[in-house]
Amino acid sequence: MIIKSIAVSKKKGTRKECVDRALLVKDHGVEGDAHAGPWHRQVSFLALESIDKARAAGLSVTFGDFAENIATEGIDWPRIPVGTRFRLGESALVEVTQIGKVCHKKCAIYYQAGDCIMPREGVFAKVLEGGAIHCGDSVLSLDPAPELSTGAREA
Repeated sequence: MIIKSIAVSKKKGTRKECVDRALLVKDHGVEGDAHAGPWHRQVSFLALESIDKARAAGLSVTFGDFAENIATEGIDWPRIPVGTRFRLGESALVEVTQIGKVCHKKCAIYYQAGDCIMPREGVFAKVLEGGAIHCGDSVLSLDPAPELSTGAREA
């Protein structure tokens, strides 16, 4: 399970710009990101597998297009229980606080991409311990369960 991309934006409701590294700030989120702050949705996650599924459905999308902060490979995010903690890279620690979200109106991302999968497949977390993260860093569940990995799904 690894970080495939990191993305930030200065304004909510827009696609995020990909970066090679970022700083997660305790009780705040991704430094410089519009969604960061003292609330329960400080960092957003989406699986590479979800983005690939959107591509296979005909959407022309890439990392950051769904306003996710971190895209990962090998984690089935919608199946992760709230409260699960993950170590990102060497020192950052996050705790899942919400699965999916309610979209009260179609945002710019929906109109630009043709769909938004974050309400169905995105996951949100708060930062318990800050630290630098980089693309390629490992993502380690501190509450391991076999169903967390995309490779562990039953047929």
